[in-house]
Amino acid sequence: MPELPEVETVKEVLKKELLNQKILDVIVNYPKMIEQISVEDFIKNLKNQVIIDIKRRGKWLLFELNDYFLLSHLRMEGKYYIKNFDDEVTRHQHVIFKFKDFELRYNDTRKFGRMYLLKKNNIYNTKPLSELGYEPWDVNLNIEYLKSKYKNKKNPIKTVLLDQSIIVGIGNIYDDEILFLSKINPYKKASDLTDIELSSIINNTKVVLEKAIKLGGTTIKSYTSSEGVHGRFQNELLVHTKKECPICHNKLNIEKINGRSTYYCANCQK
Repeated sequence: MPELPEVETVKEVLKKELLNQKILDVIVNYPKMIEQISVEDFIKNLKNQVIIDIKRRGKWLLFELNDYFLLSHLRMEGKYYIKNFDDEVTRHQHVIFKFKDFELRYNDTRKFGRMYLLKKNNIYNTKPLSELGYEPWDVNLNIEYLKSKYKNKKNPIKTVLLDQSIIVGIGNIYDDEILFLSKINPYKKASDLTDIELSSIINNTKVVLEKAIKLGGTTIKSYTSSEGVHGRFQNELLVHTKKECPICHNKLNIEKINGRSTYYCANCQK
């Protein structure tokens, strides 16, 4: 699924096409995708709004308009495409935004993606954004913060690292990479992590995500960025989807931890 680097890549691609464009009309083919507002009000309120900026918070895309923020979560397989008016509308293109010279179509084969239209006042203190933890580069993301969040967490760090209410943007792919670089076994309880291990998680989260952003994210299975932009970070993966440890060359363990496929080296991550 799209994680922080992929959403950041989509944001930058869309900014090149959408800034200062006025929304002339909206078509919603799958009403359940729209949260906390009727489809009729969603369409009515979006008409004649201009896209001022596109931001990111965690895995959310934030389209800043004149009077609103349009929040979009891609979930498992969401993608945005720029299309001509006469291009065929496929059955997976669930929300269509019409502009003067083109259409922006939200495509989602699983229909898991969600959109919110919120007034601009204080959106970061309103759900769903208020439920999010720190960005990986936030100065408040430090050892003491993680100790306070992890002290009662008896679940494996593999699972806890995916908790978006603590650190945003880490998904299954980057979880494996961060823990491998930090030499932490994914089964270790979050509450048992040492200060050194917490520091390693903080530092390697930044290292992994920064490199992934630079390379346009990771293209694995269903994910491609909008407009055919494919991530190249999959070429840099150390353990996720791999068979052999790049350090000791032992066979990697591939197991399910709370339903998530997990790749790790039992020798290097004791």
